[in-house]
Amino acid sequence: MPLLCFDLIQGCSENQIKKILDATHEVLIQSFAVPERDRYQIVREHAPSRMIIEDTGLGIVRTPNMLVLQVTTRPRSRAMKQAFYSSLVKKLEAACGIAPSDVVVTFVTNTDEDWSFGLGRAQFLTGEL
Repeated sequence: MPLLCFDLIQGCSENQIKKILDATHEVLIQSFAVPERDRYQIVREHAPSRMIIEDTGLGIVRTPNMLVLQVTTRPRSRAMKQAFYSSLVKKLEAACGIAPSDVVVTFVTNTDEDWSFGLGRAQFLTGEL
């Protein structure tokens, strides 16, 4: 955990998607000190007409390379989130050619009781994690 859900406009190659996922995971490890195999990523692809991401009046220009990343996680500090935002856009631009203006990130925070990694148990509560 965290669980990362990526929403992309369809048309990315398998290699492009792999680069996005790998780059994001590297930033996640650095920003939140999660274990390397703590990797939960889901990619959802949408037709261009099914993904409207505007700029909230900020003058941000989006391209078909835009992505929306929803991070579901235990509570993280404001500083950790800000470092994640900054590092993520730099890494995605360098590794994938995605402009910082094309990256939208949102955090959904939950607690230990909200996670079951399988076997019908809440591993954070049982002490397995």
